Amino acid sequence: MTQSNTAVASFTLAVNRPFKNQNGEREADFINVVIWRQAAENLANWCKKGSLVGITGNIQTRNYENQQGQRVYVTEVLANNFQLLESRSQQQSSNNHSMDISDEDLPF
Repeated sequence: MTQSNTAVASFTLAVNRPFKNQNGEREADFINVVIWRQAAENLANWCKKGSLVGITGNIQTRNYENQQGQRVYVTEVLANNFQLLESRSQQQSSNNHSMDISDEDLPF
């Protein structure tokens, strides 16, 4: 929630690439996503880490000055909505086979 009580959620969406690298392994891109209001509340209630979701929205670029006084540029998806792409039973069974990625492995 923001200071004005508006629901907001920020998360990183892992998107698998449709091909394998030279070592025969699949790679993923990690995309920052921001979603607001009722859609953010629904996301918090229905999704968890590893959920298969579809996102609709726009790419936005913004910038800010960090604590060191440097200009930081951010590109992210401003999501309008999301759709669960698997059933609850599929979510539960995929938890047993999900890939564990630590925050240290993320590129940001």
